Amino acid sequence: MAEKRMLIVDAEVARRINENRGDMSYSEFLNFLIDSQLKEEGGNRDYVDKEEFHQFAKGMKELLRNFLEFFLSYGLELGKQPQDRTFEELSQKLQALGSSTNKAKENPTSSS
Repeated sequence: MAEKRMLIVDAEVARRINENRGDMSYSEFLNFLIDSQLKEEGGNRDYVDKEEFHQFAKGMKELLRNFLEFFLSYGLELGKQPQDRTFEELSQKLQALGSSTNKAKENPTSSS
């Protein structure tokens, strides 16, 4: 037989336990609550950690850079000559995205 101990809780907590435990004993109900909480913490997170966020941001920058590069090269292949500053701005953005991606590849521990 398991060793028994006394647990002192507020009257409101005891009332809530009685209302919700159904056919379970106090011990079974408390074990169920503890197990449920521990399982939820380990497997079902509603957040991302710092490393996951940085990987996501890096992937999004790479994706945007690839789209920009595609649309610029597609426009040039069709023989369209840039007629305003837009092309220059897009080229500068592409270079900036490329350089930030290359820096991240060279130094994976930095958080850019």
